[in-house]
Amino acid sequence: QVQLVESGGGLAQPGGSLRLSCVVSGFTFSNFAMSWARRAPGKGLEWVAGIHHDGSDTFYADSVKGRFTISRDNAKNTLYLQMNSLKPEDTALYFCAKARTTIATKLQYRYDNWGQGIQVTVSS
Repeated sequence: QVQLVESGGGLAQPGGSLRLSCVVSGFTFSNFAMSWARRAPGKGLEWVAGIHHDGSDTFYADSVKGRFTISRDNAKNTLYLQMNSLKPEDTALYFCAKARTTIATKLQYRYDNWGQGIQVTVSS
């Protein structure tokens, strides 16, 4: 069955960096767009970044643009999120998500499989 497993979260100081990974199985990774989303304490799900199936284009929420970078290695079935210049407001549970098609989008209903989430806490 489809599995998405996130790793790399933890505690970082403001201004610091973390790199999240999402290893997938159970489907042909290179055929589907992927995204990262997050849920901060007491808030709803926020789309963070998306990448087309072949890595040809990437998209970001305004809140992370210029600080976060999404990438993928189709040979390793792995999605990444490099997070730099972290802020306390980046504290959240981060999820990777598999799209229904090859094209990334910020629309939640266009994703059909989600990881269990990984906690990122930014605090001094």
